[in-house]
Amino acid sequence: MNKFKITMSAMLLSSALVGCQNGSQKADEIIIEKPEIEIKDGRISPEVLAAFGRVSEAIVSPDKTKVAVAIGYESIEQNASNSEIHVMNIDGSDLQRLTRTAGSEFNLRWIDGGKRLAFLAKDDESGKVQLFTMNADGTDRKCVSKAENGMTCFEISPDQTKVIYGSLIKAFEKDEALFGDLPNTSGRYVTDLMYKHWDEWVEEIPHPFLADFNGSSVENAVDIMSDEPFECPMKPFGAAETFAWSPDSKKLVYTSRKVTGKDYAFSTNSDLYLYDLEAKTTVNLTEGMLGYDTNPKFSPDGKTLAWMSMETPGYESDKNRLYLHDFTTGEKRDLTKDWDYSVEGLCWNPDGKSIVFHAYYQGTMPIFRINVENAEIATVAEGVWDYVNVDAFDNDKVLALRHSMSRPNEVCLTANGETKDITTVNDELLAKLKIGNVEKVMVPTTDGKEMCTWVIYPPEFDPNKKYPAILYTQGGPQQAVSQFWSYRWNFQIMAANDYIVIAPNRRGLPGFGTEWNAQISGDYGGQNMKDYLAAVDYMKEKPFVDADHIGAAGASYGGFSVYWLAGHHEGRFAAFIAHAGIFNMEAQYLETEEMWFAQHDMGGAYWDKSNAIAQRTFANSPHRFVDRWDTPILVTVGELDYRILASQGMQAFNAAKINGLDTEMLVFPDENHWILKPQNAVLWQRVFFRFMDKHLKPQQN
Repeated sequence: MNKFKITMSAMLLSSALVGCQNGSQKADEIIIEKPEIEIKDGRISPEVLAAFGRVSEAIVSPDKTKVAVAIGYESIEQNASNSEIHVMNIDGSDLQRLTRTAGSEFNLRWIDGGKRLAFLAKDDESGKVQLFTMNADGTDRKCVSKAENGMTCFEISPDQTKVIYGSLIKAFEKDEALFGDLPNTSGRYVTDLMYKHWDEWVEEIPHPFLADFNGSSVENAVDIMSDEPFECPMKPFGAAETFAWSPDSKKLVYTSRKVTGKDYAFSTNSDLYLYDLEAKTTVNLTEGMLGYDTNPKFSPDGKTLAWMSMETPGYESDKNRLYLHDFTTGEKRDLTKDWDYSVEGLCWNPDGKSIVFHAYYQGTMPIFRINVENAEIATVAEGVWDYVNVDAFDNDKVLALRHSMSRPNEVCLTANGETKDITTVNDELLAKLKIGNVEKVMVPTTDGKEMCTWVIYPPEFDPNKKYPAILYTQGGPQQAVSQFWSYRWNFQIMAANDYIVIAPNRRGLPGFGTEWNAQISGDYGGQNMKDYLAAVDYMKEKPFVDADHIGAAGASYGGFSVYWLAGHHEGRFAAFIAHAGIFNMEAQYLETEEMWFAQHDMGGAYWDKSNAIAQRTFANSPHRFVDRWDTPILVTVGELDYRILASQGMQAFNAAKINGLDTEMLVFPDENHWILKPQNAVLWQRVFFRFMDKHLKPQQN
């Protein structure tokens, strides 16, 4: 592999930089900046991936003339990342950086009619994340909150007199009879399920706090779910989208799944709760709706609430319907009942006559607009992109972030039927790189259908040569293979290492209708695996594919897929890589934390001998077919992964090693289901390609 040099000159301290608190920088602060990087042969490497700028937020000012943008960078040397606030004109001109701090700023919001910005950042004095404000030019930065346990997210009321924020509280009180005289014990006393979640032991949960806000201070905070042992925002990923203020600032809606323990572990029944600030009363708006209800948004006149609603209890990948609640009549209406796709994010058009949303559709994620009266849907922006974070800030203008398999997020503006990028954070770096072509191929499946498959070719692809290939197996298991840009499962870095990437939208993935999406549930090891093999068989017939040197790689359910294929591939593959994969289905059913997922997707418990679906699932567990394994395999795991425990991968490694296979394992004690730390991410990529090159490019070894 090529080696690249990252210089630290752009990361060195400058006495002119603004500090975290008082306008001066501390002597020991190292501010992560845009790195300078030398690129050889125009190819992406792990180091180049780390050098890309990361655009994560874009918020339009109230007067619609400015955009606040969060732009971050990673430092391999510091093994950390940093995001800073920038402001530009609505057309993307005059981009100005407002903050220069050692810690990230996030959750950006305009206040005072666009004269000031509010955001979250770590406060040096308390050591907690607090609410800050500053002028729109970056001056007069102040920490305005003193939340005892800090803040996780916030939303300021439209009249700017109140703020609702998330903050952690103790999940339970320790039993004094057991722990009172044992202050140094490390024991955890467990009496119910959901004692761990994602990557942590559940000792704290977020709660919603309502406080007075006057622009310069946050006072009189009250927990509006006091004495309720439930999460709000919901873990592990809930944030500011949990909250919605009514336009008159007299009410707010929040999202919570008000169950605990075993009930929580088996439930996806989150509800929307309407809290009246004056009466201090709470009403459940989605009583009897038993799936996920999330992302509430008040209409501009406050008479209607829109949100995303799943119907099926325990099914996290059910169709997200766009629902409306009329506060005058109490009527609820499914606005997308005649549309066979799943809404992923939404906002109201300023005129209140339509809702703009994005959704997976045929291998991409366009922006759509739906009329709230007649439910007619029009496409706002499309192309070979995934659009996210849509903001219909004007009746004919939409701000969003967009990315593709060929580049990370940039801010874009759609107006008058045309869409263009208004940031160019990564243009300079991309201009130095040779990017592989991305092609959409329709592959015939074994049951007579056609499957959208993305094929990514190496830079400078020569159809007269033969290239090794990698089948990408998606996780989820119902997570789209659309135009995503990943800093781990990055198709362009695979292509840059002279692999052809085969990325099928096999059965179970969204964007192709609810039947296609739902088919995988209860059919692990079934049609979706036939889809993978169909894609490989289709591509191996191409004259430029080296049919003897095809690998398969994936994470999570993609890791399950790799383990399953290892026992069923009949000589198609020459190497496998599985990250955080399910190996032993019976163990996974009892090891994972969110039990509703295993209950729904596996069909039930393995001990229920009368349940034919569950019995079929567990009969197809990869660990049952290890006797057929005959191919080199690399296993990678994170020991903080409580979704799929590291022991799953360790079992797979041990089984392969016992069977005498060429087997390697990479273990990260400090990572969860994902590999997040910069140095760990670089190591993971290096091991990935060294293993693939060893087995798929034997002529080079």
